[in-house]
Amino acid sequence: MPVYIALLRAINVGGTGKLPMTELKAICEKLGFTDVKTYIQSGNVLFRSDETEAKVGRELDEALGKVLGKKPGVMLRSRREMQTIVENAPFPDAKPNYLLVSFLPDAPPKDALDRMVAPDGEEAVVAGREIYVHYPVGSGKSKLKLPALAAGTSRNLNTVRKLAEMAAEMEDG
Repeated sequence: MPVYIALLRAINVGGTGKLPMTELKAICEKLGFTDVKTYIQSGNVLFRSDETEAKVGRELDEALGKVLGKKPGVMLRSRREMQTIVENAPFPDAKPNYLLVSFLPDAPPKDALDRMVAPDGEEAVVAGREIYVHYPVGSGKSKLKLPALAAGTSRNLNTVRKLAEMAAEMEDG
């Protein structure tokens, strides 16, 4: 049974989308997902399901929408996709907590980086359904403007590595 990693938008960030991880786990189990595990409080959940990625994502987004009052947006990745995201991370000299991976629902348009405004020396690379952004001054202080990021949710490379590791342990276990 495939292992999925779901990354939720706007969960427990800046006072919006309050959702205890125990409740997220219960929602996933109610949907029939198995081996459900959450990681930190920012809306990361791993589980197994025989359903397709599209169906799993739709069902989880709808269930969360009923609890939160609006659908948060669910970005799903397989264990292999998450491992590839880690392995292909650009900017090898960047501190892992200064390199954010933005997970998008679909591949961004080819011109996604054309409207980027990077006053603090930020750099970005598009790869598949992800945009990697290096924030030399940290994402909290950055004045980066990149409209293509709005549809997704971001995690720093440390978190992405941990999620890939947890997914591999689930698949191997």
